[in-house]
Parts: sequence; C-alpha cells; structure tokens
Amino acid sequence: MSFEIVEATIPDIQAALEAGEITSKQLVLMYYERIADHDKNGLTINSVLEINPDALFIAESLDVERAINGPRGPLHGIPVLLKDNINTGDKMHTSAGSLALANSFAGEDAFIVTKLREAGAIIMGKANMTEFANFMTNGMPSGYSSRGGQVLNPYNISTPTGGSSAGSAVAVACNFCTVSVGTETSGSILNPGNLGSIIGIKPTVGLLSRSGILPLSNTQDTAGPMARTVHDAVLLLNAMLGKDHDAAMGTNTGKIHEDYTVFLDPNGLQGARIGIPRDYYFEELTDEQLALFNASVDRMRELGATIIDPADIKTAREISYSSVVLNEFKTALNAYLSHLGPGAPMRTLKDIIDFNHAHPVETLRFGQATLIDAEYTSSGTQSEAQYLRHRATDLKLCKEEGIDATMKEYNLDALLFPADFGARITSRAGYPSIVVPSGYTSAGAPFGVTFSAKAYQEPTLIKLAYAYEQHYKVRKAPSLKSFI
Repeated sequence: MSFEIVEATIPDIQAALEAGEITSKQLVLMYYERIADHDKNGLTINSVLEINPDALFIAESLDVERAINGPRGPLHGIPVLLKDNINTGDKMHTSAGSLALANSFAGEDAFIVTKLREAGAIIMGKANMTEFANFMTNGMPSGYSSRGGQVLNPYNISTPTGGSSAGSAVAVACNFCTVSVGTETSGSILNPGNLGSIIGIKPTVGLLSRSGILPLSNTQDTAGPMARTVHDAVLLLNAMLGKDHDAAMGTNTGKIHEDYTVFLDPNGLQGARIGIPRDYYFEELTDEQLALFNASVDRMRELGATIIDPADIKTAREISYSSVVLNEFKTALNAYLSHLGPGAPMRTLKDIIDFNHAHPVETLRFGQATLIDAEYTSSGTQSEAQYLRHRATDLKLCKEEGIDATMKEYNLDALLFPADFGARITSRAGYPSIVVPSGYTSAGAPFGVTFSAKAYQEPTLIKLAYAYEQHYKVRKAPSLKSFI
C-alpha cells in the first residue's frame, strides 16, 4: 500500500478514501500496526489505554456506506481516540485511568461522542491520562494512571508528557490515530499539546457539551480537539458541536458558528493586535525557550500583526490558590457516578478512596491525598463560604479585572502566552485558547505558543493560529526510534 499514514491529515485521508487508495478498515489496521510496534512494544509509549472491540466492524460498515451513499462529511471513516474520562455506550470502559473504575461501563455515549458517531467518525479507543485528571494526589507524574501506567514523551524521555490529556496528545503526535479528544480544567489540553508538538483547542466553557464526561470542575471543565494541524482540529471541533441540557451551554446562544473552517485564513495575522503579558508569565522560561518565543513573535510581526509588548495583566500576581475545583470535584463526581446505574462498581468518591486503601500496591504508588482532601473538605453542596468567595474572586481577578481589562486597555484581538503558562488565568475565566507548535529545544523538547481571547472568540483564535501554522510549519513527527 502506497498511502503514507505518518502525518496524514483528514483531507489527505479523505482524498485517498475517495480515490480508492485505502479503505477505513485498512486505515484502522495501519494505526493498529503502529500502536503494536511503538505504543505496546519498541519504545512502549503507552498512550493508548483501550481499543474499541468493534472498531474494525464500524470501519467496514462505513466503507460500505461510503460506496453506496458517499461520505457523510469530513469525519466519515476517520479514527478518533477519546480521553478515558469520556463516556462511550459500547464495549469500552470509562475509568479516568483509575483501577477503582476499571470495570465501569458508562451505558450511553457522552453527547459529543454521539455527535462524532453521527459524523461518521470511528471511535477507535480510549487514551491513557493522568489519573482523575491529575486530581489524585500531589506529585503524581503527568501521564501516569494506576490503570494505564506511565505515558512517555516520544520526543525526549526526560521531558514530561504534560497532562492530564497525555495519551490524547501523545497518540496524535505519534500518528497512532488521526485526531483525538482531550479535556481541560486547567491546562489539561494546552499543557500536553505544547509538550507533544500538536494543536490543542481549549474551547470556551459552554461551546461544547460536557454531558457524559467524568467531571473535575463544573465551572471549568470542557472537552476539546487535539490534532496535528489546525485544520484537522477545527474539523473535529465542528463535528462535536450541538446543544443539549448542559447548563453552561445557555451562554452560547447566538455565539456559535455552524462551520469554523470558514475562519481558516492564511492571512489571519494581518492587522491583528496581539498583546504579550510579560510580567509573571515568563519567569519560568529558560533562555532557550525565551529565544524560541521571541522568534515566534518576530514571525507574527512579519505576517502583519501588531504586537503590544508588554501588555501585562495587572491582576496576574494576585491570582493564587483557589478552592473552587477542590469543592466542585466531590459534588460533580458523585453526581456522575449516580447516573451510571445500579450495577456500577463505585457510587461515591468515598467508595473510590476506600477501594484504593484496600488495594494500596496497585493504586497508591503516589498516594491519594487530593482525593481525601476533596472528600473531607467539601460538603458536596458547594455552600462553603470559602468556596463562594474563591469563585467570585476567580471571576474578578481572571475575567473582569484580568483578561477583560487587559484586552480592553490595549484594544487586543488576543493574548499570546509562552507554552501553556496562561492556562490558569484563562481556565478560571472559562475562556478559549489554542496552542500551536513553535519549535524545539536543543534537546528535542517541543515548545509552543498559546493564543487566548475572551469567551466565544474561537473564530479569532483560529485565524491567528492557522496563519501562524501555515507560514511556519515547524511541527515534525517524533522518530520513534531513539530518545535523546
């Protein structure tokens, strides 16, 4: 077979499918071979947690449908991996990487999974992740779960994968799937996207449904696309759109676009006003990373962007510890578990903690301090005074007096952060971001830049990210042969 799967985009694959060069069944088998050779053997990347037992049947049925009726759209016959906290009503488990939930079946698809199936996507499997979205304990390595083990960074073994959507990012980076879906509460798409040299879109909270996703925070959680190109990420975003009963989606009325590919403008940086919050957000950069960032800014200037540098966020140093996620987790998780049905192995957060205590060798390699804190700090009612104050403070410092005030003061279209360093402020505000590869360190570690803006400004971010990517295609696939 002459078709080259490595770095193949959705348009590449659709062209090959239409030309009869490959079938979707053959495509799935090609990914299986790569997973077998590199994820489960060879370098043992360990990004794929579970394969859908029906993936080949689904692929073959979609090939038949294509032959009779033509494709449903761009996602027809495209293999997708889902983060292991996204429900599927099939023969796969949804465990958030936890052995306590290793035998848990969701019973029905998450809303976004229903939309993907309607678009003709092949749900090929589940991706490994940092257990409970990195809310298990302090000091757990990114990409580690008791059920799935440790995900490795294919670019450099000494570089973290980032988390918590580690497997989703790494599987895309390694060409183990075409695209994947991750989730983010505070950097969980942007962080592994940056360290995996891929595109990660963290949408506005309310753009995509969270129904049927094992939760961390009711106010900050969102799913989002992960891909090797901006175009592919946007096609995946399109396929997941649709409104259901998620209360957060009430904010998107009149603000959603049916097709975000119309914003894929190669000249999207021309005339854009981009602000750089230098204060606070650059303190942890190495000299090499700073040089990579500054080079990316120079490229944007060359493409016609007006750079306001600095455009500091005056509240950046006031933003500190917040109890919001800690208080919301117990309430959200217990509600999720209650909907799994009478046969579910775990009914409450306390059940999970007790299971881990009963199986310490298998589950408590790094402990479960955060789970315990969540169980005993939160009443499960979100009525604690500290929680209410912190929620109000987060919105004030991150949203109104933070991002909103800065963008208004400097008349900005977007903010530009190094790597994923702006994730904390954007996530607490519920605002969108897109991370794009911008280079590699001398050790081969990926480094990216993140465009961020106000709620439902995905069209602007897509224009900026696409224009940057198209003119400076810096992403390269990992060799999967040796580590530096």
